[in-house]
Amino acid sequence: MPVTADEELRELLDARHIAVVGCSSTPGKAAHEVPAYLARAGYDVLPVNPYADEVLGREAADSLADVEETVDLVDVFRPRDEVPGIVDEAVARREARGDVRALWLQLGISHDEAAERAEAAGLRVVQDRCLKIEHGRLVA
Repeated sequence: MPVTADEELRELLDARHIAVVGCSSTPGKAAHEVPAYLARAGYDVLPVNPYADEVLGREAADSLADVEETVDLVDVFRPRDEVPGIVDEAVARREARGDVRALWLQLGISHDEAAERAEAAGLRVVQDRCLKIEHGRLVA
């Protein structure tokens, strides 16, 4: 079951290294503003965007597999139909490096089948919630 309880959400917000799949270099877009907020809140934001060289002053990785740093949580700003592939990448990374603990699908994004596969592989999953809103509500 996806994480919905405040206590569990707080635990996920203890992550330090957040890979943001679909991180945007365009100010004003949620996929830019949320990661910028997270960076200001002290998180190590790792942008993943194959169409950008740099986002938020950091080199953008082309894929989750290309992120060299440790990843605690994968935050997803991509359309629903891309979620199964992102889950595949997160699961493969967890199996290879053991570092991905959770998958967070941003507000408006959910995919029950992919979430079940992620959970079966040991990932905790949040669907259809904004990481910035939840951080502001539960931590800040």
